[in-house]
Amino acid sequence: MQTFFTQFKILFFVLTIGYLILIALMYIFQSKLIYFPLTNIDLTPKDIGLEYESIIFETNDKTKLHAWYIQKKDAKTTLFFLHGNGGNISHRLDSIKLFNSLGMNVFIFDYRGYGKSKGKANEQNTYDDAKSAWDYLLKNKNIKDKDVIIFGRSLGGAIAAKLGSQLKPKAIILESTFTTIKEFASDIYPFFPEFLINYEYETTKYLKNINYPILIIHSQDDNIIPFKYGEAVFKNANEPKTFVKIKGNHNYGFMESKHIYIPALKRFIQENEFY
Repeated sequence: MQTFFTQFKILFFVLTIGYLILIALMYIFQSKLIYFPLTNIDLTPKDIGLEYESIIFETNDKTKLHAWYIQKKDAKTTLFFLHGNGGNISHRLDSIKLFNSLGMNVFIFDYRGYGKSKGKANEQNTYDDAKSAWDYLLKNKNIKDKDVIIFGRSLGGAIAAKLGSQLKPKAIILESTFTTIKEFASDIYPFFPEFLINYEYETTKYLKNINYPILIIHSQDDNIIPFKYGEAVFKNANEPKTFVKIKGNHNYGFMESKHIYIPALKRFIQENEFY
């Protein structure tokens, strides 16, 4: 019996030390669990038959960021695209082509550390990057805020909500996003103490200050950010609001559900053309 308890104590000690090491590593390398940038630009809009402008602009702290501007002839609306936490702008060509086909200009940029953008991403500078990109677009392309739709997918949804809470654009679209990063992280890593999470990304908090048209899109089959988050984001949004349920996985649901996705976008754009 004494041998059993001794072995149990040893096992408990080893597991405890292992757990503490795991928690320490996760705490130290939190950013590695959030940001997955790629620096290589694999393709450009030209590869899908679209003319575009490659842009380098500076943030308020003089960090150089890279963007594409894809102009659509006679477009009345510009889509301001905030992408998710992986890859870079060259991995969003399907979306760029789709939005362009709906008659919109598209402005998309990379956060720090993504693609050709300099620096390293953290929560505050993703917000700062978005605001600097917004300022650049309006100033240099002679575009008015009332003619822009902010679009944010996944992590970009939280950044879009933050930016949108400070502005008055035509409308905002949040696709496949979460309520707060702490709530989402606690679902994925229930063993990791929430008070040790250094990131906020409080989408639902920012929604309180958005009082113009908002479209929430989420897949019932999302394999990364569960459908319940889309429902919760919609619940916390102010009117006028619309919810669209699609099918397919997190990254390609919009392509797998084109028969739902495209008509919903067309309807939302048309309904708010003169909002």
